[in-house]
Formats: sequence, structure tokens, C-alpha cells
Amino acid sequence: MSNGLDLFAALHRIVQDTTDSLPGARRGSLLIREGDRLVYRAAVGLESLLPGPLPIPSDAGPASAVSLLDPDDGARVVAVAAWYREHLPDVVALDRLPEGAVVILTPVRMRGRPIGVLAVEQPAAEPLPDERRARLDALAGSAGAALERRELFDDKARSAHENRVLEEVLNAVSAQASPHALVEIISNGIKSLQPRPQWSAVELALLEDAACGGSPRSGPGAARELCVYRVPRRAPVAYWNNLREGAFVAGRALGVNVTYRCGETTGEADQSALIDEGVRRGVHGIVVAPSDAAALEPAIRRAAEAGIPVVTFDAPPVDGSRALAYVGTDNVAAGRLAGEMMARLLPGGGVVGTQLTSLRAMNGRDRVAGFGAVAAGKAIAMRPPSENLYDTSLALQLALNALREGGLSGAFGACAENGPAWGMAARALGRAGDLKIVAFDLMPETIAMLREGTIHAAVVQREHDMGYRAVQVLHDMISRGVEAALAELPAPRQAEHRRSPRFIDTGVDVVTLESTPWSRSLADHLSLETSRRSANRRRGVAAVDRSIELLVISVDVDEEGFVEERARLERESLVGRVLSTGRPVVIDTQASEHDLWPDAVDARRRGSVTRAGVPLLARGVAFGVLILDSERRAACSPEELDPIERIADTLAVALENAQLLRRVTERSQELEQANRHQASLLSTIHELSSPVAPVARHILVMPVVGTMDRQRSGRFLESMLREIAERRARVVLIDVTGMAAVDAAAADHLMTAARAAGLLGAEVVLVGITPAAAQLMVEQGLDLGNVVTRSTLELGFAHALSKTGGRIVYGHASSARSAPRS
Repeated sequence: MSNGLDLFAALHRIVQDTTDSLPGARRGSLLIREGDRLVYRAAVGLESLLPGPLPIPSDAGPASAVSLLDPDDGARVVAVAAWYREHLPDVVALDRLPEGAVVILTPVRMRGRPIGVLAVEQPAAEPLPDERRARLDALAGSAGAALERRELFDDKARSAHENRVLEEVLNAVSAQASPHALVEIISNGIKSLQPRPQWSAVELALLEDAACGGSPRSGPGAARELCVYRVPRRAPVAYWNNLREGAFVAGRALGVNVTYRCGETTGEADQSALIDEGVRRGVHGIVVAPSDAAALEPAIRRAAEAGIPVVTFDAPPVDGSRALAYVGTDNVAAGRLAGEMMARLLPGGGVVGTQLTSLRAMNGRDRVAGFGAVAAGKAIAMRPPSENLYDTSLALQLALNALREGGLSGAFGACAENGPAWGMAARALGRAGDLKIVAFDLMPETIAMLREGTIHAAVVQREHDMGYRAVQVLHDMISRGVEAALAELPAPRQAEHRRSPRFIDTGVDVVTLESTPWSRSLADHLSLETSRRSANRRRGVAAVDRSIELLVISVDVDEEGFVEERARLERESLVGRVLSTGRPVVIDTQASEHDLWPDAVDARRRGSVTRAGVPLLARGVAFGVLILDSERRAACSPEELDPIERIADTLAVALENAQLLRRVTERSQELEQANRHQASLLSTIHELSSPVAPVARHILVMPVVGTMDRQRSGRFLESMLREIAERRARVVLIDVTGMAAVDAAAADHLMTAARAAGLLGAEVVLVGITPAAAQLMVEQGLDLGNVVTRSTLELGFAHALSKTGGRIVYGHASSARSAPRS
């Protein structure tokens, strides 16, 4: 009976029970249809016919044997040599088969239809008694039930994960994420969403005008250049991305400025240097994920002495640290949970290999210690842990070496990339499912391997909550005071260490594909995690106070290798075909008909066999292509293409909306700049149209250009009165030569100016009234009262001199001009 933890063991037990139930049976196997092929899912006794162990799963030939089973009872007997010759790869010992032996085939059904066959070898073609036939049918039914249960949970996990990927795409685009981040989300999401094709590469190709925010063009003259974005195989960064997002979400909700930096383990940009830099800049608080807690402590002490509170997350500080709190996982307890899951996977005990990121990181050491505490009482022997030092290639090589040494029944990956490394090694050596793997954290690769059964369980930290809570706790210390904030946090476990860092346990979840009494199903976990993140994002968003800066320092992971390049759009290519038809295209890159397709030839050279292209559509026109490569032949069926099309549709809508937002933002910025320019011109015009010029002692000239409205009148009057007071002016010549019209409103403004000047002891003289203006004023019955008028500025100036006791002296052109004097 399957407990939901280990499908491989459940199916192997069914095959073993099948061979045990038939006298003389030596070999048995379970083969399941995948597409048009059969795949071995369990086998007993086949090693004697092969040069080495049979890897599970492995190809078992065409699926015709299932389609030929009788629809009523499915019973069928075939000659043993013919069966193994067709369905056992690399068989070399057919001569060892007993003469007259047969293989009895019993159909394995799922929802009433044959999906595979339970094959057991019999020494002779003798009819089976009804009791034994019933026993075979029951065992085949158990296999079908186990597979159906697994498929139901896998379908739920796929749906939940697809929803999460779609949400992440929308959030990334709405946050105006870089193409780097967007392609990484899509790549990781699709790779873990579809484990069976095992996509080796995911690319995004956009028509250049669409990539730059323009509208996609079609027809003659369409864009002929592509922007191609690619994330090659590299270090997994999903865990740290989740931490970072949690920190930023908290920063937005609390209204503080969060600066996120990645610190190297050594060198000028190590975590200690980043802390010291934060101290010099005077940040208000620091959150750090120690990669080496002992080496980091002096920098933490320097920050504390500068009055800057420090909180660690992901990994605890050393005992007696000056860090005020640790926000993260109880790693010893989490390691114990992993050990308990391994004990259930290996009820008879066995040898387990362990791998962690770094022996200097306390979190990994604590997990291994907790795992070992459980293993010691469960007949499980642990090999000393190896460390991959944040190098994923080294992690895989270490796992391969350990498996080749032999003797391992299980493997524990204590840090994020270690579990997938064990899984890839198990795949490569034909031990997928046989090697019992317990992983840590839920990387995209971990999700894929859980779904296919390579990884059996994962202890999953709540890293998004970890980043959120760390920023929240630090902000509480800054806003309310350290002592007040610490008083509400859990006290140290030992009362005598009251100044020891407080511990905020964010908890872990044990995740398996199927739900069990000891774990949560992958589907339920993904749905719950999506709900948690959505709840965090929906919390009130405060205006960011740039005066409060929190520095968040994580571990530097290898993010090199992102490719952004320009390429010419070739009509005869997979991308060209998808863009022209607006429909998905799947090709075999090794087919001769694609020898002239440059992108197919290039993909073939990189090892791709299956290449799929899915269009991104806007208003029915393709403006981009999502491209996927697999090293497997016929890797993508129409059913497997459906979720990719849904992701592409969501991505297309999101990108189109982002492009629209970008265009609106750019247009708004252009209008704002134009408005600022116009306002500057108007200000200049106003300044130039109402200048104040002192032309002689106690005499000012103020020309008026344009119209004299209420707003202009106020500025004019303010400027005139200020100059009269500062220069002790007695006469102000207002030159109206440049006025558009001297109507009733303008005359009223001028009269107001004259009365105001009179209060300061100055006389206003209007000069430059044209004959047309004079005629208009007479026709409108305008009365300027006692205001003196002169037809020209020269006559007005002469009047002003007469009032101030000055005179004009004219001389010859060759002689120096005499300035007016009073």
C-alpha cells in the first residue's frame, strides 16, 4: 500500500509481489505508456539479462503491446524471447531464457482505459488458475490506483504552479522588472511546470519595436530586427529572489527606503565591507544573511557601536552576537524533520550522503546536526557532509562521485541547490526514484523533481515571510525604540542571556507531491504560498520616506550569463514562421527540412532536439515568440503545449499593458517638460514685457508690451511700486506703445497704477498713445482723469525732467554726449 511518499518503492513492491505470487516466476516488470512509447517504472530480476542495472525509468519500446490487449480481460501471453527483444533495451542474454518460457501480460488501467502493462515471466505457457489470475488483476489494479493518485496530485500541483507562475509574470511586469528578471521567472516557471520535457533553455524573442515599447507592426516594412533574451543554465537564485521580494514588499508597506545588496564571501564587496559602507553612509538599520557568521561579527559590532541596529535573517549570528535578532528558520528542528522523512523513506535503514553549501554557514551545519540526531536512532548511517561552496557544477560533481562510490540508499540536500544536485546525479546514473532524496527549499528544479518522483520530500523555508518580517522588525526598532521593540519579541531560550539575539521563527513546511500524515501536498503548499504573498502585497502601501534607509545584505550568487542580443529576423526560421502565422510551431531540429533554418541549425549545434515556439499576440498580431529547447526527441505534445500557450498569452497582455504604461509615462513626461518650458517662456515674456528702467535720477521708464489683464496688472503694479520705493522715483513714464489695445479694462489698470504711485509721491505719465488708441479711447468714453499723457517717450521724458529740475543738452556728433543732469 502506498503511503504517498515513495511511488517508486510502491510500484517496485507491486512487481515483487507479482513475481512472488506465481510459482517459478523469476522476472517481472511494470511498463507505462508515455506518448507512443512504453517506459519501465519498476522491474525485478532483469539484471541477469543486461550488462548492467536497468535505469528506472527507461525506454521500453513502442506502446503497441498495450493497444493489443484484449479490451475485456486484457489477458495475453507472448513468447519470452520476442517480448524482451522488443521491449528490453540492450538485452544480451536471451540464450539464458528457459525454452518455452512466456510472459504473461496484465493490463494496468486508469479510469477504465489501459495505460500500461504488468509483465511477469512464467517458465511455461500453462493456463493460470482463477485465483492467481485474480491476484494478478488485483496487483495491476493497485498499480493503476497508485499511478492515478499520483496523476491527480500532479495535475493539482501543475495547476497551482501555473497560477503562481502567471501571478509572478504579472507582478514582475507591473513592477517594471528588467527583461533579465522577467525571462528568469518565465524560464524557471516553465521548467518546473513541465518536468517531463525537461526544457534545457527558454528564450524570449521580441520584435525590436515592440521590445522598445512601440506597437508591433505587420505586413510589408515590418521590423526586421529581434531582441533576444536568454537565461542559460546557472546557479539557482529563486530562494534569494523570494527573500528580496519579501523585503521590498515590507519596505513599500511601511513606507521606508530599502536598499538591497548582495555580498560576496570574500573580497572588496564582501558582506563586512557592505556593512561598513552602510555605517559610513549612516543608514538607519541593517539586515544581513551571514554567509560566515564568525567572520561577519566584527562588522556587526562596528555597526552596533555606531548606533545602527542589526538583524540577521536566513542564517543566525554567532552566540553572543551584537545583532539584536535573528529572523528565520529553527535549523536544528528543520533538520530533524528532514531526518524523520528520510527514516520513513528508509524503514530498514541505510547509508545516506549529505551535502551542504558551506561548512562555515551555521544554518547548514545546524540542519545536518538535526538530521544526524534523528538518523542515529533509526539505523541510518550518515557520511560526512560535502560542501559545494555555492558552485552548482561542483555540487553535481560531488553528488556523482558519492553515488559512483556505491552504497548510498538516500541523500540529504541541506541547502537550496544541494537537493537538485543529488536529483540530477540520480537521473544521470539511472537511480531516479531509487535513491531516496530529501531536499531543502523549493527551487524550480526541486518542484520538477518532486513531480517526477526523483526528489521525495522537501523541507521548505518561508523565505518571503523571512524577508518581510526582518524589515518589519528592524523598522519597529527604529520607529519605537530598540528596547520597546525587543520587549515584544520572544525572549532568549536561556534567561541569563537576556542580551542575546532574539529569535523570530518563521517556520517551515514539509512538502511532498502527495499529501501524507506528515507532509503537505505540493499543490496545497503552492496555493498557500501564493495566498501569503498576495496578502503581503495587499497590505497598505505607504508613501516612501527617503530619509529612512534600511540596508538589506544577502548572499551573492552567480547571476552571470544572462544574454541580451540583437538578431536579424529570418523569414525561413522557427521564429519567422511563428511570427508570420501567429501559431505555435514545434520542430525536430535534426530533421533535414530545417537545414536552412538558421535558428534550428544553431539550436541543433547546442544539443537541442525538440524546439518549440509559441507566439505572443497583441490584437491578433504576433510581436514576440517564447522559444523552448529540449534535448529529448518529441518532447512536447499538444497537451504539454497548452500551459505554455497560457503563460505566453498572459505574458503578452502584461507586456502590452507595460508598453502602454511606458508610452503614457513617456508622453506625460514629455508634456510635463513642455509645460515647464512654456511656463519658463511665459515667465521670461512677463519679465521682458514689464521691465523697469531708471533713465535718470528720480525718473523710471516702464514699457508695456501685449495685453494688460488682471494677473499682468498685479505683477506690473508690484514691480512699479517696489522700484519707486527703492529708487525714490518722482516720475514714472509708462510707455504703452507696445500694448495690443488700450480698452476700458486696460485703462482701469493704468489708473490704478497711477493712484498707487501717487500715494508714494510719484507721478505717472502715459506716453506712446497712438492715434488709433486715442480714437478708441474717445469712442469708448474712457477718461484718464488727471493722468498726464504725451504722444512720445521723448516728450514724456522732457516733461519728467521739467518736474525733477533736469535738462537735455545736445552736442555735436564728434563731441562727447552730455548726459542729462539735474
